[in-house]
Amino acid sequence: MSTIPVILTIAGSDCSGGAGIQADIKTISALKGYAASVITAVTAQNTVGVQAVYSIPSDIVRAQITSVMEDLQPAAVKIGMVHNDAIVHTIAECLQRFQPRFVVYDPVMVSTSGRKLMTEDTIRIIQEELFPLCSLITPNLSEASLLLSHPVADIEDMKQAACELANRYHCAVLVKGGHLSGSEMCDVLYNNGGFSLFEQQKIESCNLHGTGCTLSSAIAAFVACGKELKEAVRQAKAYINKAILYGKDLHIGHGNGPLCHFFPEEK
Repeated sequence: MSTIPVILTIAGSDCSGGAGIQADIKTISALKGYAASVITAVTAQNTVGVQAVYSIPSDIVRAQITSVMEDLQPAAVKIGMVHNDAIVHTIAECLQRFQPRFVVYDPVMVSTSGRKLMTEDTIRIIQEELFPLCSLITPNLSEASLLLSHPVADIEDMKQAACELANRYHCAVLVKGGHLSGSEMCDVLYNNGGFSLFEQQKIESCNLHGTGCTLSSAIAAFVACGKELKEAVRQAKAYINKAILYGKDLHIGHGNGPLCHFFPEEK
């Protein structure tokens, strides 16, 4: 029998399909993985904004994780939206119980507009209980600034932040620089005592909804396929670059539209 790697995404549902569980499943499927999912919250949102959030009870989150882990045994786990303390505790307990080989966490803590999406207590518990169980965390500039309590604004700041967070939580760190000023962006990976920089020209687009979800899911998919972390990040960056490029002219909704997760393969 042939097999394909199973990747589990633990995240919130985006009914408009651009981010969250829906973006994760599209990404994993596009990269030839098998996507399993655990829903932590149901959101009412679209390309214009988030209208409502309903957190799934923690016992149901636990039951979902247990069902997938006991039967499908995922090669990698991606974590996205974690909305409250009880769900953080539950995910941490499940990670300790099942000990998946690779866990990437995209800490969705700050909105694009700069608004905190979690309470201070939830952020503290994530840092104490969840980060130390992760293989990789992928904060953006705002989230890195929040975690370190000082601004992270340029590449040198990003390198310092990645190193400090990695030493604090004993995991690899990818600080995302999509919001750096200027026409170029750079992501900084710190892993095993060394830095890797991933630089490229920015693509002008109004369709960037779900980029963080897509990147972390792509990394999980490539690691599940056997790639080393640096190469997994490089290939995930190449994938998301094409997803942005092919999605920039899409007309879906009236605001920040989605990426194009499925595009023609190059010959």
